[in-house]
Amino acid sequence: MAEASSQIAAGAPIVTVNHVSLDYRGDKEPLPVLADVSMTAGRDEFVAITGPSGCGKSTLLRIIAGLTKASGGDVGVLGSPVTSPRKEITMVFQNFVLLPWRTSLENVTFALSSRNDLSDAQKQEKAKGALDECGLSGFENVYPGELSGGMKQRVGVARALATDPVVMLMDEPFSSLDDLTAERLRKDIYSMLINPSTSVKTVIMVSHNVEEIIELADKVVVLSHRPAHVAGEVMVDLPRPRNKKSEEFFGWVDKVYALLS
Repeated sequence: MAEASSQIAAGAPIVTVNHVSLDYRGDKEPLPVLADVSMTAGRDEFVAITGPSGCGKSTLLRIIAGLTKASGGDVGVLGSPVTSPRKEITMVFQNFVLLPWRTSLENVTFALSSRNDLSDAQKQEKAKGALDECGLSGFENVYPGELSGGMKQRVGVARALATDPVVMLMDEPFSSLDDLTAERLRKDIYSMLINPSTSVKTVIMVSHNVEEIIELADKVVVLSHRPAHVAGEVMVDLPRPRNKKSEEFFGWVDKVYALLS
């Protein structure tokens, strides 16, 4: 499937979200969360989803991942429907989700446990390679409790990259980190994800941090208050690396805030 993705032209849709709705079933009546949400994420495109707190951003990401079933509409990846978790899609979580009794290497290798096409030695090799790519060479045998927050998130990214995904989903990946660590990790992760040696062809990130979004994203999808619909999209036309102190940068920040207000 990764080979098929390499044949898709730059900007062509890899992920499609078509008229997705979600209602939570309450005791008395359904509670609408998402209402007719449509968006795409193309090849070599970093897409950010933002919106008011509690509007359903993370829920939408879980629907794209195949972890939550929509009430209506559909999601596709590389032209095939997403109805359950798919090997082409991986997810990086806000709270790291590492197994505390496993080392960094064991946490990454665990993500490959279902790969019957790989021997144990090959799984270890892939896991070590992913840790090295994430700047964690030498920390293979360290447990999560001995790692800083930034290093834990690097293990989470390494675990995701080791599975050779086409689509990388990231749910508030920097919000649990201090500002300095988050800034450094944003730059490092973006460099990793755009590296042509990785299998990742598109990234979708949920974030409430508008400056973070403008620093990273090619396209911003802004959701409304619940029940959330797409309030607007912003195509960020800024050269990289982006100067967070420039007037142009804050002009794009203002455009996103205008849609959020």
